[in-house]
Amino acid sequence: MDMKEYVLKKALDAKAGARAAARASSEQKNNALLKMAALIKKKSAKLQRENKKDLDAAKKKGLAPAMLDRLALTPKRIEEMAQGLQEIAALPDPSGEIIKMWTRPNGMMIGRMRVPIGVIGIIYESRPNVTADATGLCLKAGNAVVLRGGSEAIHSNKAIVKILRQAARAEGIHEGVITFLDKTDRQAIMEMLKLEGIIDLVIPRGGEGLIRAVTENSRIPVLKHYKGVCHVFVDRAADLQMAEEICLNAKAQRPGTCNAMETMLVDEKIAKKFLPAMIKRFKKAGVKLKGCEKTVRLDKSVVSATEEDYHTEYVALILNVRIVKDMDAAMDHIAEFSSAHTETIVTEDYARSMRFIKEVDSASVFVNLSTRFSDGFQFGLGAEMGISTDKIHARGPMGLEELTCTKFIGLGNGQVRI
Repeated sequence: MDMKEYVLKKALDAKAGARAAARASSEQKNNALLKMAALIKKKSAKLQRENKKDLDAAKKKGLAPAMLDRLALTPKRIEEMAQGLQEIAALPDPSGEIIKMWTRPNGMMIGRMRVPIGVIGIIYESRPNVTADATGLCLKAGNAVVLRGGSEAIHSNKAIVKILRQAARAEGIHEGVITFLDKTDRQAIMEMLKLEGIIDLVIPRGGEGLIRAVTENSRIPVLKHYKGVCHVFVDRAADLQMAEEICLNAKAQRPGTCNAMETMLVDEKIAKKFLPAMIKRFKKAGVKLKGCEKTVRLDKSVVSATEEDYHTEYVALILNVRIVKDMDAAMDHIAEFSSAHTETIVTEDYARSMRFIKEVDSASVFVNLSTRFSDGFQFGLGAEMGISTDKIHARGPMGLEELTCTKFIGLGNGQVRI
């Protein structure tokens, strides 16, 4: 079987699975999700053994530490995968929800109903936990999923898919609901992207190169974010101790994620008071600092930042620091350099915080919170399919509702059009 035939066969199986998922009851879907969670916990040791194969191969290839971190399935992350599935099961089922009804002058009622999108293709790199998150969300919303993980996580993904399909089968759900492309050849992606009319939506998760390649080659609608260039602005009215904790967490807690801070903006009114202690803490955490002229004058050990640096998603312990005149200058910087992912202001000034939330045009905008909270699990969505920086259909962390669309429904008692 050649690659084109292989991918088509898999996608048609998912299409059949989507019809079955759309008909499945909430109870049936929830039971399957809970069985998935239980099996993941039960087979944690097996998952770690398979993940070790991927980690060993990745280390031999010389993958960067941030990529190895994304790839690793620690006991904590396996527990979080299971917990995510349990949380999805506990959430209301969006499929079939009537979100609005109104009556027309002739007595007919018109409304909108949430319905599954259908078959959703997920193309992702490194993180094997995406396999469980994407499956759980798609199933609960009544969709089938076609999973195509990266070659670096092939053993981990195969093991997770086997568990998920076992649980679905035990609950009488069509196995096509969870379809996995186990071919690591990039041609599999190219063939997948041609299947307009079979796959309804593609969501790429990974580096900017992958996302641009998918967008440029897909005949299917693509929901995306190219990169996460996130900012924290420390305002003149900030609680400086709080600001230190937020900024350190936003950069150093897990730098290999798309919601890690890449540039810290500091109001010049408090820069001399705030930055010395903050820089010391960053250095202790192993963060390499690049700064504007004012920052470099304040601390000679900081390397000069270029304009290109401000556009860069490092996904590493590297941070830009820029001293700005005021909040307007901070928002101007964000408008020019942000990828519209997540921005935070640290301030005790209510009026400025509300203005920042209103005027900053990103998918998530926070006050006195680490950018690391920009995450579907943290938002209470159970998990997420990804974070969209698009403005059409969905924006920000994508949970259950974002995996549905709506259709119009009409209720009458014999009305005819005159």
